[in-house]
Amino acid sequence: MTVLTAFDDYPIHPSSAPIAFTASGDPNHYDRYFFNGYTRDASIYFGAAMGLYPNRHIADASFSVILEGKRQVSLHSSMRAPLDRSRANVVGPIEVRIVEPMKRHRLLVDSPEHGIRADLELTARSAPVQEPHFFVRNGIRTVMDYTRLTQFGHWSGWIEVEGHRHEIAADSYGSRDRSWGIRPIGPASDPGAPFASGQFYWLWAPVNFADHSTHFDINEYADGKRWHEVGFVIPDGDQPAVASRSVDYSLVWRPGTRWVRAFDLHLTQPDDSVRHLSFEPLYEFQMKGIGYFNADWGHGHWKGDLAVGAEAWDLPVSDPCRPDHLHIQALCRVRCGDDEGLGILEQLIIGPHAPTGLTGTFDPAN
Repeated sequence: MTVLTAFDDYPIHPSSAPIAFTASGDPNHYDRYFFNGYTRDASIYFGAAMGLYPNRHIADASFSVILEGKRQVSLHSSMRAPLDRSRANVVGPIEVRIVEPMKRHRLLVDSPEHGIRADLELTARSAPVQEPHFFVRNGIRTVMDYTRLTQFGHWSGWIEVEGHRHEIAADSYGSRDRSWGIRPIGPASDPGAPFASGQFYWLWAPVNFADHSTHFDINEYADGKRWHEVGFVIPDGDQPAVASRSVDYSLVWRPGTRWVRAFDLHLTQPDDSVRHLSFEPLYEFQMKGIGYFNADWGHGHWKGDLAVGAEAWDLPVSDPCRPDHLHIQALCRVRCGDDEGLGILEQLIIGPHAPTGLTGTFDPAN
């Protein structure tokens, strides 16, 4: 069987195998795009995701929009993945086009029958930053083993939702990430593996300021011990990002949820100065709108040669501790001294977390 593809004509091979082959036979191997964007007045927020799962022979994509913080509308698509990865950037009505690598990306959505269309372009304002490698095992089974980059930029273009067209001004903020490797995807494939608690504590916060950006993320075990952390200050242009010497934070939970009501971040710089960032959540983007924990449109689930669907709901959701509602990106006003920025605080907290008082699996904060 011939497995040569268009990419095999480029000098990019990491091994003797054609590009179509992955380095691992793990069914959870993936290659993924994520984008978000938001207007300066916070009236529109959108997110997009596209994933390729070559060992499952599946590709899927989603595009989701919030209008005035009150209603979230989503388009989903899934298909049989092509062997030729040069054609894997189009999944039904959703396309990610690399106009200039690491500089310009175009996001195209065209599903008039579902009332969703868009033509958006992200122009980088900074060089990408590579986060420390993610690696987690359950027994001898590798659960996570992946690389991710994050980059900041400005969006321009338009979105059409439910018959109304919205212009996205060229100074609108946003960010993107690219990740690839192994992480839990699709149906469980290791039923005999040692029992894992399911505990997962994750905060991720890319923030755009007028002339620079900041980035933060953290993973912690139930006792608060960290197994992953990131802190960066990223200048505009091609200057290198400045890694923080240490990262700390404090938060207050919103009662009845596992979402923050107030959040403060402290990034200690190499010269021992500290940047104090204060986050004010405005509203929450439900990550199920781009497939995360979505019962019908979860990542890496087989839905046939091609399937397309849409859904919508009002915000805020009435049951924030329901498992498919836990994972959010809160759009936030962020203050650092005299600077005011706009960014997100992504939150996914499952299980106990002693330092912040969370107990049980999905129990809300008191």
